[in-house]
Amino acid sequence: MIIMNYILMCLIFGTTFLGIKIGVDAGVPPFLSAGLRFLIAGLLLFGFMVWKEKTPLWLLFRKEMFFTGVCLTFGTFATLYWAEQYVTSGIAAVLSATGPMMILVIQGLILKQKENRQSFIGCMVGLIGVTLLILPSFSIKLNPFWMIGCLAILIGEVFYATGAIYTKRVVQKFETVSPIALNAAQMMHGGILLILLSLFTQDIQPEKLLSPASIGSLVYLTIFGSMIGHTIFYWLVSRTNPVFPSTWLYISPLIAVILGVIFYDEYISWLTALGTLTIIVGTVLVNFKWAVFQGIKSFSFKK
Repeated sequence: MIIMNYILMCLIFGTTFLGIKIGVDAGVPPFLSAGLRFLIAGLLLFGFMVWKEKTPLWLLFRKEMFFTGVCLTFGTFATLYWAEQYVTSGIAAVLSATGPMMILVIQGLILKQKENRQSFIGCMVGLIGVTLLILPSFSIKLNPFWMIGCLAILIGEVFYATGAIYTKRVVQKFETVSPIALNAAQMMHGGILLILLSLFTQDIQPEKLLSPASIGSLVYLTIFGSMIGHTIFYWLVSRTNPVFPSTWLYISPLIAVILGVIFYDEYISWLTALGTLTIIVGTVLVNFKWAVFQGIKSFSFKK
């Protein structure tokens, strides 16, 4: 059951980058699309948890939920959705996989936590991968928006890394509250902020929101990406450990790149392919020893 759910989660998260790309290309304002996705998903999940009396309503008004929503949802996905106007879904997925490396950098440089040599080597390999990924843009006709889009995703991963580190403290503080409720509450805060950003910065055309591609993208990302995918993730965390489910970050870039090439006619050069594999190798190196140890530990015989 654990392996089946893990495979399903990887497939869902690996397809969300293409789902975002389809919605953005259909003309839906990126910030509005992201905001609606997370606000609706958060409302449905949180409403269900309140109805089942598994979470208190006051949780929504805690500052911790706001700060987590700013980092994990608002900062991460505002940059990702905006960038996918200019970069392919495959490249977006690969750059998003740098999140664990961002966590390592913040822990080492800011929090002064000592990291092992293998993790440092993984960061260097990942940096080389990002360089290889960006190299194709250095041509006679340089596309500045492609470069800015790649940079925006990396900035978004800094938000994600900060939020992930902060979330550890939040989960410990609210240990009696379901992680699903915590995730739903932060999604609502992040979704509201994204919608407000869209209202002030983007031209919203209602007719584009009603196109089949726009509706399909929103429904898929809300139900499968935000509700089912994240629910499976937290279920896996409760059954194993936080590390094992997080290894979807190593698999989703390959799924996203392949889907983009097959179903969306996205171009992939040999440098892009090499950069993709290099980033994945670097990301795995950063967490390999810990992931293997926790994985073996979690699959040991239990009564």
